[in-house]
Amino acid sequence: MGDELIQIRLAEPVDASALARVHAAAWRSTYQGLIPHLDLTRMIARRGPKAWARTIKAGDVLVLRFNGVTQGYASLGVSRASGADGEIFELYMAPEFQGVGLGKRLFLAAQSELRRRGLKRLTVWALEDNAMACDFYARLGGAPSQRAIESFGGATLNKIAFTWG
Repeated sequence: MGDELIQIRLAEPVDASALARVHAAAWRSTYQGLIPHLDLTRMIARRGPKAWARTIKAGDVLVLRFNGVTQGYASLGVSRASGADGEIFELYMAPEFQGVGLGKRLFLAAQSELRRRGLKRLTVWALEDNAMACDFYARLGGAPSQRAIESFGGATLNKIAFTWG
């Protein structure tokens, strides 16, 4: 893509620091109060630029850039356990870019990338207490298909799988 205002593309090694920045801001905004503070801080710290550089090498991260600056990402690949073909493991926007339609564009690009890889069915997991994410995936046509429990330190949280296709 050229000099478009909004660009979505596969991540490159140069994106590692920007991905760490967006990840930290989005996770703090999204999970503060849901995941115990110390656990959340540790989870964010483990996903610095070096960790993102390793993830990027696998070729499974899309970045959304707005006016030349990374403001969102989606990690994707073959489903880990849901029974669907493909999975979006994470989809996050920088807090100041949430709710303006860019997350939908990123989701559709990730879905398209999975289809390009021959993965027709799609699953995304969201914490049940993350109403914003659950509403987002439901509005995009995801059907709740599974439930599970995830533990974060002293907190046990319910999560929901949304499935398409």
